[in-house]
Amino acid sequence: QVQLVESGGGLVQPGGSLKLSCAASGRTFSEFQMAWFRQAPGKERDFVISISRSGGNTYYADSVKGRFTISRDNPKNTVYLQMNSLKPEDTAVYYCAATSRRWATRSVSEFDYWGQGTQVTVSS
Repeated sequence: QVQLVESGGGLVQPGGSLKLSCAASGRTFSEFQMAWFRQAPGKERDFVISISRSGGNTYYADSVKGRFTISRDNPKNTVYLQMNSLKPEDTAVYYCAATSRRWATRSVSEFDYWGQGTQVTVSS
C-alpha cells in the first residue's frame, strides 16, 4: 500500500504560479512512476504530467507544456508540480497518483494509488 497526501493548492490570479507537493508513505517511493491528474467540475479526470521512477523522464499533456514542471525527491518520498503562467482553464482538483507499472502511462485505470486531491482555482 502507498498513501499519498497532496498539499499546496489554493486561489491564484491568472498568470500566477503555484507549487503542489505530494508526500508518499508506505512502500519504497522509487518503485513508483508518479503523475498528476486533474478533474474540473462535470468533466473526466485528465492526465496532466508524469515522471519516471528515477526522475529521468517526464511526460506532459499538450495543454501544460512549457508551463508546468514535475520533479521528485526520492529520499524525501515527495513529488512536486510547479505550475506557472496559470490560466482559468487550469482550475480543477489536482490528484497525485502512483503506479508500479514499468511503462510510461497516462491512463487513469493504470494508476493504483491516489491522493485525496487539492483544489486549484485560477481567477481574478
